[in-house]
Amino acid sequence: MTAGVGPASIVRGDEEPGARLTGRFDILHDFRSAVLGTTRRVSIYLPPGYDASTARYPVLYLQDGQNLFDPARAFVPGQDWGLDETAEVLIGGGEIAPVIMVGIDHAGVDRLDEYTPSCDPRRRVGGRLGAYRQFLVDELKPWIDARYRTRADASSTGLGGSSLGGLAALEIGLARPDVFGRLAALSPSLWWDRRCVIERARTLRDRLELSIWLDAGTHEGPGVVHHARVLKNVLLRHGWRLGGDLHYREIAGGQHSEADWARRASDVLRALFPPAAPSRYPGY
Repeated sequence: MTAGVGPASIVRGDEEPGARLTGRFDILHDFRSAVLGTTRRVSIYLPPGYDASTARYPVLYLQDGQNLFDPARAFVPGQDWGLDETAEVLIGGGEIAPVIMVGIDHAGVDRLDEYTPSCDPRRRVGGRLGAYRQFLVDELKPWIDARYRTRADASSTGLGGSSLGGLAALEIGLARPDVFGRLAALSPSLWWDRRCVIERARTLRDRLELSIWLDAGTHEGPGVVHHARVLKNVLLRHGWRLGGDLHYREIAGGQHSEADWARRASDVLRALFPPAAPSRYPGY
């Protein structure tokens, strides 16, 4: 863990003024990053029974933390993903493995730069994803692993997001499968910079040890489903298996919105964090 990084304070979710959260949360208002040169709010969802248990848990890191848990903080007020409510129901019903979820707030006006791997020559913006990846890999994840009872190996660690956040998840996962072994890309912005992430996937020599969720809605705009299909086919040619380590969906009528991503969040969690076999995750 890099010296000089971490939060100045940790607030329990039930003590957060005005928050509308379900379940057990820790809120880091000001996680300091030496790499990014700024602070970031991070919301940490802990699964039912965490405080009374000695078990270790898989972790899902997610971009655009403002939109995940608290309807009062969502980009469209009242339209969050409801991941906390969804996880509580699925874990309680034994439909998924208990999982820690870490929502990282985006950088506001710098969101586009931070979530893109290259400078798009037509837009003349973007390209700071490398620094964001370093923040995740070298600062935030080591801090989370040191403080919480996580399963720190790549096969137990996921990264996800939607739109540009989904693009970021794919790019980081393809670059660092040794850190993130499960990816959730909802409506990823695969058009970015002449489809550079699709081109990265084409250049893979072999299938990576990645379990991937990839989806797109049919009403998201021209090219969205087409690009998702192209990436799906590239991954299949490299050895991924539909229904195995590649979960692909085209959502009829699906639009590019938080409300749409919320509706398929339960399927994403079921696909990437199925109930754990005792031999694979001892301690559950």
